[in-house]
Amino acid sequence: MQATSPLPPFPQGRDDRLATPALLCERGFALRPARDDDLPWLRTLYASTRAEELAPVPWPDEAKRAFLDSQFALQHQHYLHHYADADFLAIEREGTPVGRYYLQRRAPDHLIVDISLLPAARGQGIASALIEHSQHDAAALGRGLHLHVSSDNAQAQRLYQRLGFVLLEDGGAYRRLRWPPQGAL
Repeated sequence: MQATSPLPPFPQGRDDRLATPALLCERGFALRPARDDDLPWLRTLYASTRAEELAPVPWPDEAKRAFLDSQFALQHQHYLHHYADADFLAIEREGTPVGRYYLQRRAPDHLIVDISLLPAARGQGIASALIEHSQHDAAALGRGLHLHVSSDNAQAQRLYQRLGFVLLEDGGAYRRLRWPPQGAL
């Protein structure tokens, strides 16, 4: 297998990065700036988000891994290039990484670039707590919040609908959703 080229480093952290929501702190979770030494587990996290999609693909495991590594590298480069001013946050529970939360906070709306959790951390209210905290943060500045979600991710779409997001655009593979600040507070 080919050696992968080094990935670009995360930008230096913001001084005003998003704080960990109190509800998550009480449960042993914390947010911290993502670091370059997080890239191996972030690669594993990315692969976990594509596992169901790739399960029926008749490729050898090595080919799937190479594909996922390539896709992760492209996504990482894209995020750093297009959202360089975002909060790139690792989600930890008692010091162990369980996910990532990438949030760009600027006018007119904040953007949830990515929220991903390892399978064992899903369904525990982590994403809800982070999004609700982000909604309050955006609303305090008179801003909304938007995101893109895969059209085939019904579970995430139900979560976003419950949290007050509305469909702005159906782009086929992805849907663009927006939360208006007056809609949830």
